[in-house]
Amino acid sequence: MRKKIIIPGLIIAVIVIISVIVIISVFVMQNEPLESSIKLQDSDVENFATVTMPTKSSRPGCDETNSCYIPSKISIQVGKSVTWLNEDAAFHSVTSGTYENPNGMFDSGHLDPNESFTVKFEESGTFDYFCTLHPWMKGKVVVE
Repeated sequence: MRKKIIIPGLIIAVIVIISVIVIISVFVMQNEPLESSIKLQDSDVENFATVTMPTKSSRPGCDETNSCYIPSKISIQVGKSVTWLNEDAAFHSVTSGTYENPNGMFDSGHLDPNESFTVKFEESGTFDYFCTLHPWMKGKVVVE
């Protein structure tokens, strides 16, 4: 009878100890600053710009406030890159041209949430782009 009580008691004690260790570990990790896994030099930051696809941009209406891609129009210098980052919960794309007339210059394919896509622009000009899944999502890169 005594063995029947001791074994379940030990199992419960082990589970409680492991739970406490996990909770403490999570708490400590949340309160310690984490270093970025990507180290950027000042010169790297100057070589690209970021455009985000914010939360809920997959829903119609962001086009009314030009907030489907943020910023919806970005200006960069020749030789610089633009990185698009999908911060939405939905899939998106970054495809050159317009929904009615894609031009094939670049196409990210479908970007999962938190995925990114980068294009380096070697020529000056104005480059329209859109999302193949959400035709109201439009943006523009101006390269000078």
